[in-house]
Amino acid sequence: MKHVLMVEDDPHNAVVFHKILERRAGCRVTVCEDANQILRAVRSGDVDLVLMDVSLGNTSLGGRPINGVELCRILKDDPVTARVPVIIATAHAMRGDAERLMSESGADGYVAKPIVDHAAFAAQVLGHLKEAA
Repeated sequence: MKHVLMVEDDPHNAVVFHKILERRAGCRVTVCEDANQILRAVRSGDVDLVLMDVSLGNTSLGGRPINGVELCRILKDDPVTARVPVIIATAHAMRGDAERLMSESGADGYVAKPIVDHAAFAAQVLGHLKEAA
């Protein structure tokens, strides 16, 4: 069973994503918003994909606030974690936001919140997991 690490600070969104990932994609899901725990988990090799919220209100690293774009960039710049696919999730869904955020973060995918098409989202996750295998 593939393991998805979900970085999400909104409890409602966490529940929705968790259900979709378990039921439609058949994944084991862990929710976390602590930057040090996230980095440790991905570096451990136990995480197959990261679903990363862009706006993290309660997350810090080294004593300073950090958002999902910065956290994704750290993962993608580290040779140990660079291969792990990261899908950024955000309510920023205006024209050009997907391209800009993916470019800034180095993410492998983008999904706009709220998730409207659960099947398409699950297929996107499964596609990234298959490519990474």
